[in-house]
Amino acid sequence: MHRRALILLPLAFVAACATKMGAGGKRETVVDPKYLVKGDIDRVIDAARAEVVGGLFRFAEKLYRRNPRELKKGPSASVEAAMRRLRGSRRLDFPELEGRRGGAAAMLAFREDYAGDRVLALMAGLLGMAYAAFEDKEEFFILDELDAQKLYNCARNLEIAMWKLATAKGADGEPMLLSNELDPANRNLSFEREFGRIAGLLDFLARLIADKHGRILSRVAQNMATAVFLPVGGL
Repeated sequence: MHRRALILLPLAFVAACATKMGAGGKRETVVDPKYLVKGDIDRVIDAARAEVVGGLFRFAEKLYRRNPRELKKGPSASVEAAMRRLRGSRRLDFPELEGRRGGAAAMLAFREDYAGDRVLALMAGLLGMAYAAFEDKEEFFILDELDAQKLYNCARNLEIAMWKLATAKGADGEPMLLSNELDPANRNLSFEREFGRIAGLLDFLARLIADKHGRILSRVAQNMATAVFLPVGGL
């Protein structure tokens, strides 16, 4: 391990260097210390995580705008306030979730007897799973590791959530949460496309990490009608 680190150090130093124009038109070489401990794959992971988490927050905002009735079930008076609340809790431990996280929190959104904010329950659950898949880190460096299976399971959970959004209905026959607009005259599948994009990013990372370590992903086949959220970390 120490020998490998000694070999990589000069390469990392070169990658950390940048040339810019200084005073008087002279070229100057600047070294960013952060990039001495950050490889190319770490920058890929950073960018992918930002896209995954950012995409889920965009999805949450769209769900609130499609389901304004859910705002009345919580303390937030507007979509903006609800999003600030969701973004502001890194642990996602909202009182109305009663200690549930990950898949257990997301399932509340599709329970007939749940009286709380279904958008909050679903998105807190999905964000919690995404955070766990990225080992609760916001930035990655050379010695950091990811678990390919967690990333793969998180991608499948997004597909399960999309299925439940499309099919879960209350006793009145109405969707528990409105998402895609299926009216032939005004068809809108933006929710499905966004979830598909995020799941695709997670699948790409899962394959990248699995190949890096020479591991094989355990692929799980589920009947969507009875699918349950797969474990991601300790959630």
